[in-house]
Amino acid sequence: MSQSPSRRRKQREVQTSETAEESRRRRFGRSLSEGDATDRDIKAGNRLTPRWWVVAMIAFMLLGLAWIVVFYLSSAQYPVPGWGNWNLVAGFGLVLVGFGMTTRWR
Repeated sequence: MSQSPSRRRKQREVQTSETAEESRRRRFGRSLSEGDATDRDIKAGNRLTPRWWVVAMIAFMLLGLAWIVVFYLSSAQYPVPGWGNWNLVAGFGLVLVGFGMTTRWR
C-alpha cells in the first residue's frame, strides 16, 4: 500500500527542515553535545583584542619608521651614536614587532 501524498510531503518537510549545522554534524560524525562544547571553546578563543593593542601596534611601527628616518637624515649620528649601523636593526626590529602584533589583532 502506498503512502498518501500529504504524508510524503510531511516527511519531505521534516527531512529538509534539518539545519545546515545538524547536517554538518551528522556528516562528520559529531554529536550535538560534542559540537556545542567545541563551538564554545572556539568562541572563547576568538575574543577581540583590547583597544590598547591597536595603539601599541601602530606606535611600534611608527617608532621604528621614525628611528630609521632619523638615522638616515642625521647621517648615522642619531638616535644612538655608539650603535652605528645597528640603529637600522633597532628600527627594523621595532617595525617587525608592530607587524608581529598585527597577526594577533582581531
